[in-house]
Amino acid sequence: MSETGAEARPLVRQLPDPTTASNVRYNPSLAELRELAADDETTTEFGSPSYVSENRSRSADRTKNTVDDEFSEHDHELVDEALGLAGDREMVCVDRLMGRHSDATFCCRLFVPVEHARIALEWANLFEPTDGRDPDLYTVQLPDYDETAIRVLPETGVTAVLGTDYIGEAKKSFLRLFMFRLKERGGLGLHAGSKRVRVRDADDELHTVGQLFMGLSATGKSTLTSHGCWLEDPEGAAMLQDDVCGLLPDGSVPGSEGEGLFIKTIGLNEDEQPELYEAATHESAVFDNVAVDDDGTVHFDEDRYTSNSRAIVRREHLESADDEIDLERMDQVFFITRNPLMPPVAKLTTEQAAVAFMLGESIETSAGDPSRAGESIRVVGTNPFIVGPEGEEGNIFRDLIDALDAECYVINTGYLGAKSKDIGVTESVTVLTEAARGTIEWTDDERIGLTIPESVPRLDIEEYYVPDHVEDYDEAVAALRAERREYLAQFDELREEIRDAVY
Repeated sequence: MSETGAEARPLVRQLPDPTTASNVRYNPSLAELRELAADDETTTEFGSPSYVSENRSRSADRTKNTVDDEFSEHDHELVDEALGLAGDREMVCVDRLMGRHSDATFCCRLFVPVEHARIALEWANLFEPTDGRDPDLYTVQLPDYDETAIRVLPETGVTAVLGTDYIGEAKKSFLRLFMFRLKERGGLGLHAGSKRVRVRDADDELHTVGQLFMGLSATGKSTLTSHGCWLEDPEGAAMLQDDVCGLLPDGSVPGSEGEGLFIKTIGLNEDEQPELYEAATHESAVFDNVAVDDDGTVHFDEDRYTSNSRAIVRREHLESADDEIDLERMDQVFFITRNPLMPPVAKLTTEQAAVAFMLGESIETSAGDPSRAGESIRVVGTNPFIVGPEGEEGNIFRDLIDALDAECYVINTGYLGAKSKDIGVTESVTVLTEAARGTIEWTDDERIGLTIPESVPRLDIEEYYVPDHVEDYDEAVAALRAERREYLAQFDELREEIRDAVY
């Protein structure tokens, strides 16, 4: 019996049984999937496959789910037709396991037409092979359908992806429901990377810190999560997850993707991101909308097709990736922002952390809405895939981190003021490493209204005092706080003590 139980069976019975259906190629190997996708491949100089899709970002405005949206008769017809077409066309069906945690493992089944086998190849590289259990979650993706629509039935674990060939829709169709299922179990799904850092503290004692990084796509989440922090044995840093994980009431952080990572490649730099670069240039990687010439030459610095170019890289070829994907306990949370009025790092109270969670401040990227790329945006939990009331998520987050006594920070990976002071990877990694060590000295700054560093080892933090880089800083911050209060006012479920903690 599947995780979704008897409720799911009547609907999914419309899907063909891949083990017996004559129109379905069931669980082909990665090599077989690549062969099926050969007509779409440009082979890179590294020997890896590269593909270009027609759609290159998510269709958020065409996505509906039965928890938050009222489904019309037409919406239900779209789902029924997608399931029916899976039985009529020549399809590829791939089963994969999402997660390893005893309370957070789901079997996922993806159907795509054979002529779009590259979608199955890319997706299959992210998750681990099934152990033969019945599926819990199902997605049917039909890129050539004449209407673009993503319809999600969270309770039954079914998603129909119609009229788009973007791989991100397949990936997030399952991760969205992973997070929904964890919330049903008293936890929370997070659009976050997780990391285990082992460092010497101020007393030269070795200790281990579990860190989470919450941020929208292309804000530096993967970079910070996968960075080795320049630590040498017996110190070290290990990446567990870089995109979606959970937070359970016992403080454990179950991972979702056990085989690969879906990394952004635009501007991928060997000097600043050596581990990601090495994994991306291994022959096992799969490129998606990356600038690749006919002769295989790769241009990571060119947005020929989109600035949302990606690579699926294998964990086994990422030096900092741990063998495990689950974090035993979360100790620190970093909210990644690129708001130019925010300091390089600030330490937050429990209620302020809930505010940061609700604000989800960042810069829009081409992964979300290409037409708004570069604009300031707010996304609750930096998570565009929440199912259910968003204010409720803020309350749950506040209670979880309070019970776990977690340290919370907001970290700016962009710049200060009108791009007058850049905050680079070196500065950000130094901050998170010293936060793990516990060697940052903090002070309450009345003008900024936050607890900010007074000193950070190996970093001249005085150079990054925000008011020195922003003209009319006090007026700008007052306006920002007013905007934040107005924004939080729209969430009816959000508790008053969180609204009152706006910084």
